[in-house]
Amino acid sequence: MSYAGDLTPREAFELLRDDGDAVLVDVRTEAEWTYVGVPDAAALRRPPVFASWLPVEEDAPGARFLAELERAGVGPGHRDPVVFLCRSGKRSVGAATAATAAGIGPSYNVLDGFEGDLDEHGHRGGAGWRAQGLPWRQS
Repeated sequence: MSYAGDLTPREAFELLRDDGDAVLVDVRTEAEWTYVGVPDAAALRRPPVFASWLPVEEDAPGARFLAELERAGVGPGHRDPVVFLCRSGKRSVGAATAATAAGIGPSYNVLDGFEGDLDEHGHRGGAGWRAQGLPWRQS
């Protein structure tokens, strides 16, 4: 594995709640943050970092993302736990891998992300952060 490992949403929440130095990074898009919702920072020790994982950059995949992390104080040499969250737990694997390669971490992925995979009816929401009843809000 090229990152520290996978956490269930509840394990991620407990790590973030109990370790005042741990950081949550939500790697979804601005539209997802705005219209779907975000983890509620009031229940965590520090607000989440919002940095979209955009691995499609031609010259250096993830370079813009890593620069956003560094501006938020989560740059190379950051040695506290970093928990990456996306919609379904897939983009956040790439983000955790890129962060680990950049010397950030330990970096973790949240399984099932914020709202999980599509169900048999083509809907999300049956798994992930929200479905586990963890604190979240909409703007």
